[in-house]
Amino acid sequence: MRREGKGVKRMLFAAAFAAGGAFAQSDYPNRPVRIVVPTTPSGGSDLVARLLAPALSDRWGKQVVVDNRAGAGTAIGSELVAKAPADGYTLLMGLSTLAINPALYAKVPYDAVRDFAPVTQAVFVPHIIIVHPSLPVKSVADMIALAKARPGQILFASAGYGTNQHLAMELFSSMAQIRLLHVPYKGTSPAIIDLIAGQVAIMAPSMVSALPHVRSGRLRALGVTSARRVTGAPDIPTIAESGLPGYDSVQWIGLLAPTGTPREIVARLYRESVSILRAPESVKRLASEGAEVVASTPDEFAAFIKTETVKWAKVAQAAGIRPE
Repeated sequence: MRREGKGVKRMLFAAAFAAGGAFAQSDYPNRPVRIVVPTTPSGGSDLVARLLAPALSDRWGKQVVVDNRAGAGTAIGSELVAKAPADGYTLLMGLSTLAINPALYAKVPYDAVRDFAPVTQAVFVPHIIIVHPSLPVKSVADMIALAKARPGQILFASAGYGTNQHLAMELFSSMAQIRLLHVPYKGTSPAIIDLIAGQVAIMAPSMVSALPHVRSGRLRALGVTSARRVTGAPDIPTIAESGLPGYDSVQWIGLLAPTGTPREIVARLYRESVSILRAPESVKRLASEGAEVVASTPDEFAAFIKTETVKWAKVAQAAGIRPE
C-alpha cells in the first residue's frame, strides 16, 4: 500500500508539474525577449532581426530587443544562445556560418544540430557570379570552358577566407571540375574594386553589392547562385540552369532557440514570425535588400541545417581546406 501511495504521489506531482509547465508556456512571453544577432549592426541577419523585433513587440505587448554580439566568425553570439536557458527568452538570428564553421575551425563552441531548436529559415540571400568584361565569357558554360583551358590561372576574389563568397566559388569549381586560384580580401568592397580594375577575373558577391555594377556595365553577370531565379534580378539565370544542375549556394538567415525549448513556444515563435515575414510590406522591404523570404517550418529548417553542414564539409574537403 505504501508503495502504491508513493506511486500515486509521484503521478500527482508529475501531473501538477506538467500543468504548471503548460501554464507557463501558455503565458509566453511574460517578460522581454532577446534576439541575439552574432554580427555587427548591419547586414542581413541584423536586418531580419530588426524587422521581426518591433512587430513581435506590438503583437505580444512585451519588449523584444536585438542584441548584437559579434566576433569569432559569429561563434560568440551563437554560443551565448546555445548555452542560454531553453525558455524562449533568448533567441538567435543565425546564419550560414552555423553550418560552415565546423568545416573551417577545429573547435566550435556549439553543435549546429544538437544545440539549437530551429524555428524558421527566414530568408536566403543569393550571390551573383560576376566577371570582368574583358574576360571572353558570356555564360557559365563559357566560364567552365575557359577555366579548363587555363587550369589554375584564373583568379577569383572573395571577401575573405571561409566566407560564403569563398565557398560559393569553391562549390562552383568542384561541381564544374575546374581549378581557379583564390585571392582573399578583407571585405567585399576592396574585392569588387580590384575586379572592376581587372586585377582579378571573377567573384560571387551578394546581389546588393553586385547589381549596381552589373547594371552600369562595369561587370558582367553569369548567374545567380540560388536554386531559383530571384525577384530582384529575374533576367539573370541561375547557375543550376546554366550548366551545373543542383548548384545552390546562398547565405541563409533563420531564427533559432536553445535546444530543449518547449515545442509550444517554438510553435508560437514560428507562427508569429512567419506571419510577419510573409506580410507584403516585409517581402518588399527584404527584396529591396536582395533577400528572398523562405519562412520554412521548424522541421524543414532542421533538415536544411543538417544538409548544409554535410554539404560544406564536403566542399571544404574537396578544396583542401583544413580546420584551423
